[in-house]
Amino acid sequence: MYSEEHKKILLDVARKSIKRGLDQGRPLTIKIKDFDEALQESRATFVTIKINGTLRGCIGVLEAYRSLIDDVAENAFSAAFRDPRFGPLTEEEFEKLDISISILNPSEPMTFTSEEDLINQIRPGIDGLILEDGMYRGTFLPAVWESVKTAKEFLTHLKMKAGLSPAHWSDTLTVRRYTTEYIE
Repeated sequence: MYSEEHKKILLDVARKSIKRGLDQGRPLTIKIKDFDEALQESRATFVTIKINGTLRGCIGVLEAYRSLIDDVAENAFSAAFRDPRFGPLTEEEFEKLDISISILNPSEPMTFTSEEDLINQIRPGIDGLILEDGMYRGTFLPAVWESVKTAKEFLTHLKMKAGLSPAHWSDTLTVRRYTTEYIE
């Protein structure tokens, strides 16, 4: 959906926002009107940063509420400095960063009658999932398929990420499916 030029701009804005965070302690300020209309559309994103193939931060939103270009700038900054799993990014780490962006398409509820039925509907390599049950919630981006082999394994790890046991199942469990456009 996005041109190669759009992808380059998004990755550049993500990197500049992280650099602004290192230099000034805040994300890059975006003048939305300076960008192509496609980058002004309201979209939800996740920005993932890695160093030598190892996760260093990943932050995003599941529902669109600001422009794509602004969402990337904010989430890049947050991935570098606000991911609770990691300390703030350092200047030494900055030069080693690999940045990727997942632009989410709107999620759709899945209908299923059992865990087996749900597993059979999950499309490996394609689907991201949002799992909810009561106050428990978790999501896995489609990029997680790089590290899991089966739909059952994907679902099991997502349950644990949400704070549930791997064997958890209930009638109140809901799952929404989404796809992404992945940029690296």
